[in-house]
Amino acid sequence: MPLRQFIGSDVAFQPHEVAAMAAAFEEALRELGLTDRTDKMTEMVAREIIDLAKRGERNPATLRAEVIKKFRDGSGDTRTSRG
Repeated sequence: MPLRQFIGSDVAFQPHEVAAMAAAFEEALRELGLTDRTDKMTEMVAREIIDLAKRGERNPATLRAEVIKKFRDGSGDTRTSRG
């Protein structure tokens, strides 16, 4: 599932912002070992990146790092969701 499908109609991002978010999403999934795009964990990663972007973060490296930190610290080993 592409990141775009999780961006609601209540917020608008510029194309370069969506590209940065998509890059962070792909890198975060790779680092977390998530390959199943229908897995709920994948959706959670997407929604977290979008939430961070809504709060103003646009740097893909920072978006990725914050998501990785949250999921590794808060959710344990997410690799159990691998497809």
